Amino acid sequence: MTALRPIVFVAALGGVLFVFAGRWDLPFFWAILLLLGGYSAAVTLLLDPELVRERGDPAAAGPDRAFRALLALFLLAHLAVAALDVGRFHWSDTVPFGLRVAGVVGYGACLAFVLWAMRVNRFFVPAVRIQEERGHHVVSSGPYGLVRHPGYLGSAVAAVFGALALGSWLAFIPLLGALGVLVARTAFEDRFLRARLPGYEGYARRVLYRLLPGIW
Repeated sequence: MTALRPIVFVAALGGVLFVFAGRWDLPFFWAILLLLGGYSAAVTLLLDPELVRERGDPAAAGPDRAFRALLALFLLAHLAVAALDVGRFHWSDTVPFGLRVAGVVGYGACLAFVLWAMRVNRFFVPAVRIQEERGHHVVSSGPYGLVRHPGYLGSAVAAVFGALALGSWLAFIPLLGALGVLVARTAFEDRFLRARLPGYEGYARRVLYRLLPGIW
C-alpha cells in the first residue's frame, strides 16, 4: 500500500488539473505532475520507514488540524483556477514561456530542498505534536542551521514557482491565501515547540529566523 501512495497522490492532483482544464495537451501541467511524482516516490523510498508510516496516517491528530485543512483548500483552489484559466477560459494565461520554464526548474529545486529537510529531520510529520514515543529532540543540522522551518520555506517558494509553471496569473490569488496560512502555521508551530520541546528555546536563540533568513 505504501508503494501506491505516490501514484494515488499524483493521479488525484492530475484529475483536478485535467478535469478542470478539460484537456490533456498541457505540457507544463505534466511537468509539474512528474516532479511531484518523483518527489513522492523519493519520500517513500529514501526516508526512514517509520517516518513514512507516520506521514501516511490520514488521521494524524494535532492542534494544527484547522491550518492543514485550510491550506489544502487554498492549494486545491489554486490548482482549479489555474486549470480553468489555462485550459478553458484564458483569463490571464499570459505567463511568458521563459518564466514557465524557470518555474519548473525552481519547483524541482524546492522539492529537493524539502526532501533534504525530511532526510535530516526524522520527526518531519504533518501534525504539530511532540513525538515522545519516537524520542523527539531538536534537529539543528543541514537546512535547520539556516532557518528553523526549512520545510515550510521550501514549500512556500515551491508554490510560487509552481504557479508560474502552470501559467496563470489569476491562480496567484488563492495561492496568496495558502501562503498566509503557511506563515500563520509556522508561527504557531514555533510557539508550540518553544513551549514543549526541550532544547528548542536554545536552538531558537542560535538560529534566529523562522522562515526567511534576515527577515523573520
